[in-house]
Amino acid sequence: MLGLFTQVYTSLMNYRYTLKFFIILILSQLLLISVAHAESELPRFLKSITSQEIFPNADKLGDPIGDPPVAPAYEKGKQVGLVFLTSDYVNTIGYSGKPIHQLVAIDMQGILKKVLLVEHHEPIVLIGIPEERITRVLKNYEGLDVGELVRGTQQHQIDAVSGATVTVMVMDDNIFRSAIKVARNYGLSGLKEKTKQSAGPIAAVNKELDVIKSWQELIDEGSVQQLKISVGQINRAYIEGGNQLAIDNAEDGNADEVFIELYAAMVSIPSIGRSILGENEYNNLMKKIQPGEQAIVLAGDGRFSFKGSGYVRGGIFDRFQVIQEDISVRFHDSYHKRLRKIAADGAPELKDVDLFRIPANLKFNPATPWILQLLVGRDVGPTSKVFLTFDLNYRVPDTYLSFTEEAPSVEDEDQVLTQKADPIWKKMWELKISEVVVLGIALVILTSIFFFQDWLVKRPVLTDRIRVGYLIFTLVGLGWYLNAQLSVVNILAMFNAFVTGFDWSYFLMEPLIFILWGSVAAALLFWGRGPYCGWLCPFGALQELINRVAKIFSIKQFTMPWAIHERIWTFKYLIFLLLFGFSLYSLDWAERLAEVEPFKTAIILKFIREWPYVLFALAVLIPGIFIERFYCRYLCPLGAALAIPGRMRMFAWLKRYKECGTPCQRCSNECMVQAIHPEGNINVNECLYCLHCQVVYSDDHACPVVIQKRLKRERQTARAEASVLASSGNIKEESAIKIEINKSK
Repeated sequence: MLGLFTQVYTSLMNYRYTLKFFIILILSQLLLISVAHAESELPRFLKSITSQEIFPNADKLGDPIGDPPVAPAYEKGKQVGLVFLTSDYVNTIGYSGKPIHQLVAIDMQGILKKVLLVEHHEPIVLIGIPEERITRVLKNYEGLDVGELVRGTQQHQIDAVSGATVTVMVMDDNIFRSAIKVARNYGLSGLKEKTKQSAGPIAAVNKELDVIKSWQELIDEGSVQQLKISVGQINRAYIEGGNQLAIDNAEDGNADEVFIELYAAMVSIPSIGRSILGENEYNNLMKKIQPGEQAIVLAGDGRFSFKGSGYVRGGIFDRFQVIQEDISVRFHDSYHKRLRKIAADGAPELKDVDLFRIPANLKFNPATPWILQLLVGRDVGPTSKVFLTFDLNYRVPDTYLSFTEEAPSVEDEDQVLTQKADPIWKKMWELKISEVVVLGIALVILTSIFFFQDWLVKRPVLTDRIRVGYLIFTLVGLGWYLNAQLSVVNILAMFNAFVTGFDWSYFLMEPLIFILWGSVAAALLFWGRGPYCGWLCPFGALQELINRVAKIFSIKQFTMPWAIHERIWTFKYLIFLLLFGFSLYSLDWAERLAEVEPFKTAIILKFIREWPYVLFALAVLIPGIFIERFYCRYLCPLGAALAIPGRMRMFAWLKRYKECGTPCQRCSNECMVQAIHPEGNINVNECLYCLHCQVVYSDDHACPVVIQKRLKRERQTARAEASVLASSGNIKEESAIKIEINKSK
């Protein structure tokens, strides 16, 4: 067995063999997979359910038809509806970077009959939230008329789950948009598919009109719309909702007291904007607003705020959305600005006055009516809420519009809907723009550390403090807070995607992971795997910090004998090869086996998981108390996967003396992962680029080579000073200098 390990290791360490090895694997994968997974998953999910599970009263589901496909549902031989998969119609990628598959049943009148969550990979989003709470939400879609929702004549109440509000909203968006497409394709609920149409006169904003008006004039003409709800009205609304817990937790106070007073206005229209914002603020908006963007002002008062606190934690305003025809707009704090007041004469003093920009890619039309949908939640338990929605309808007065006699022919409505739909990966980048900036700054700092390492390593204390500070940031900031932990699963998924059909949107779904992988790719060419494994891996940082604490408490450290060490570090390569081999057969199986990485348990889930996973994570952390970076050295498949292409690095930044290893062994003895061979060379596959060997390399009190150079300089300086003193006749001082020279020898 030992001979086998040695042979595998030797092959992997040789770049030519490694390249040949991967070419063979890729070719074998291409031969094994003859059909890409671009085909619909609908047949697979239909096989796992009965017709009654997805379509009440149906006794048969026909074979899928159409493109994208739907399965007709029959009752006693008569077609009663259609069944479709949301991921066939819209991009349903979730926070895990994988699709959220939902089966939806719709009858021939356009009414949703059933929604099933059939497959997802969202364990991180649902931490502490039973999946049953999420699936219960889907019952609220039963009975919704898709056509009525599009026309705005039916309200849709989102039963958001506390702690997973954004996730439920993403699921809601997937169901809503895919149902609209199906209804249009098959002419359900009056949503006939039309390739060309004439819509009569078309409205557009009259930008030449520029009249400043008072607050009351804006209210009277409808430029500012109002939604006012009293305490009595909100209590009655919950009574009508029928939830007893919500009824029992009624709002206290006088029934006439204002619960919320909400105003909305379209301020990208010049006259309305100048009236409400004032000249200076309107000009500021025009400088910042991009072509095609629109802007609205929302202002409110009362005991309930339309803003909430969700945007503080996650950057998204989750208490309201703007709906116009088939698109919905949820606002991120990057498109938000808080205002002090409304500038219009006679405007009331309101608690919240906020400006929101609507991105251009949504193609929001300011001349078309829209709805502001307000989500009001009431606590019914420690972690439970019941939600109601209220609509504020907005329509720009005709005064501010110009009309053409006849609209030109338009494209197919479904194509227009697709163009308006903002790709999910773009929404995710907008949502995480602040985190992207933080990670970008961290990468710039790390790159600077490497580029200016010659200056830094001459300052050992500063080097150590910077390293400890960066590791703490990596663990707490990147790991526990941002969940930016790379995994070998990412590599397996990328390889699978290249073989089965590459799509950039899949990898762009997680901005931080995408940026980290980009930085890893660049680092491999310059420094090998060390920058990520040694500085940017949260689990690696956790191991090193634990070991540092152990040393503070004088816990004895164990050094692995070299003969054993150089053999057992091959284990991580064998683990990677095993996972890679399984991924060729089944990526799902490979992902399950990838639990050999304790990253999800220790970093993503913060040890809040079933006890076997926690026990395993502790089992690989505890040896790290005595053997620094134990898991990184011997077991990490991600480190192995990065080490293989890391051999292609173009530069050797770590300096060595010819005396290193022959005879000096100081760096070899002090390397925290034993990446320096006894003969003195650094094994880049194992090096974590901690820079300690470079600190020793530059330290004239630590490195024997530099110590000899320092002593030589000191002797030369002493002789020069003695010569000067002798020439001046100061014999006493010259004698003292000679004594110093002898001491230096």
